[in-house]
Amino acid sequence: MPVRSLNSSVLKWPNREEVINALKKWISSMEKKNILKVGYFGSYAKGNWGVGSDLDVVIIVERCDLPFEKRGTMWDFSDIPVPVDVFVYTEKEWEQMKETFRDVKWMYISEQGQLDR
Repeated sequence: MPVRSLNSSVLKWPNREEVINALKKWISSMEKKNILKVGYFGSYAKGNWGVGSDLDVVIIVERCDLPFEKRGTMWDFSDIPVPVDVFVYTEKEWEQMKETFRDVKWMYISEQGQLDR
């Protein structure tokens, strides 16, 4: 998470490389059963992140019986050094709305393993 010195008004925020490396590490350690793809989008994908930016993560799963708003609670993102917004979609849901997420940088695709981005 961001670091703030008590004697300074400067807020230090992790750089993009630190955030993406933390996401790669998280993907490497996660249980991949039922997971088809993991990627990120938004300011980190576009390159216009800044102090206060969160990491927007999208996870595509084969199936999920949980309501949409509870799906992100299935994983612990506390090792990512910035706040994380996670969006979990089933494969069927993703097919219907993938055009909405044109800037996704895929980090993991189940058939291919981990991708370098």
